[in-house]
Amino acid sequence: MTIPRGWRSRSLIATGLLGAVVSTVLVASSGEAAEQGDRPRAQSSAEWTGTWAAAVTRGNAAGLSLTGFNNQSLRMLVHTSVGGAKIRIRLSNIGGEKGVDVGRATVAKPNTATPQLSDVEAGSVRELRFNGSPTATIHQGAELLSDPIDMRLHDEQDIVVSVYFPSATGLTTWHQTAMQNSFLGAGDVAAAAGSEGYTTTLNNKFFLSGVDVLREDSAGTVGVLADSLADGHGTTFNANLRWPDQLADRLSKVKYGDVPGVLNFGLGGSRLNHEGPEPGDGQFPGNFALGPNALARMNGDVFSETGLRTVILDLGINDIWMNGEPADKIIDSLRQINQQARERGIKVIIATLGPFNGLTVVGSVWSPEKEATRNAVNAYIRGHSGEFDALLDVDKILRDPADPSKVRAEFDPGDHIHPNDAGSKAIADAVPLSLLVR
Repeated sequence: MTIPRGWRSRSLIATGLLGAVVSTVLVASSGEAAEQGDRPRAQSSAEWTGTWAAAVTRGNAAGLSLTGFNNQSLRMLVHTSVGGAKIRIRLSNIGGEKGVDVGRATVAKPNTATPQLSDVEAGSVRELRFNGSPTATIHQGAELLSDPIDMRLHDEQDIVVSVYFPSATGLTTWHQTAMQNSFLGAGDVAAAAGSEGYTTTLNNKFFLSGVDVLREDSAGTVGVLADSLADGHGTTFNANLRWPDQLADRLSKVKYGDVPGVLNFGLGGSRLNHEGPEPGDGQFPGNFALGPNALARMNGDVFSETGLRTVILDLGINDIWMNGEPADKIIDSLRQINQQARERGIKVIIATLGPFNGLTVVGSVWSPEKEATRNAVNAYIRGHSGEFDALLDVDKILRDPADPSKVRAEFDPGDHIHPNDAGSKAIADAVPLSLLVR
């Protein structure tokens, strides 16, 4: 169960909505203007801005996410979206069953001169404090916000967060499929520059839920509320080529205007109307790491984020292939998410659902009936796009013109549902920047 993270700063949420804008898969002319640079930059003061986030869940019923850590250090790589003069991090224990002690936490810049991803620049290591103390407890069901530290980051700069857990954590809070290595070592090696103490390589992030920067000329943040297509399944490992990463890269090239941070709330297997442990078609077992239903994710993964002004909503395909969910129930949940976001002054870009013919779990999960449901949902989205602030036509981008039920070959990593690096770039390139750049 997700515990709402409602205490986070909401002071930067915009209160005025732009007029409804409907974009096709091609970037609208106003979005092109934002990239070409014909708008003056507005004056603004420094604001806290989300530069990175992860959708976190309770650990699974077995394995390291269940048993946790004891007298061990975790080192986790983070690919930020926007830079700033100061930095603060958030650690989450929303899925835990007891308080989790933090013995030490540090932030550093990676040492790019060595091949070891767990190496950091010795002179860049900064010890984090929590209300002035180097130690703290992440209370059960809560988050822990660090004090700000001076560390100037450029846009899209990688950082390394290390946390030492001096006592048994028990059940963890984590992001299962990070598409990026993390590292585990014995004892307190959170401040170590070298990789010698980190002997185990993982593909998960634990307890780390967000990074904020203090930024001049902030345009707030845009959050991607999505599933494994945004989570990076199908993209190159350790390359940060998920489509939200490539959207951040595109925004970093805007010449005039203030650009937002990009927060990726993609969660592999996330469904609109079903819980993570619920099984699915093709003998898919389900697990806690898929998270709760999407409406239950809203308070924790959306409304409480620092400076959130826009949400890109791309959910529903897992309800179809896993559960055979009817179109009307999927549409109802998409509309409800839109209504709740806009009630809070958050713009919503709605995405159509991409193809999945050929997807195999244990057995094939595609059927003509499920394809009809997908097409019905997409027809509603396209026909009622005025309910939302803009349209991102993921289906039109990914589908094979010769067989619209399938992913086009040049965008298919081989699993017949996710976009590869090139497909992810095509999605990022289609996001209408006119809603994001101020």
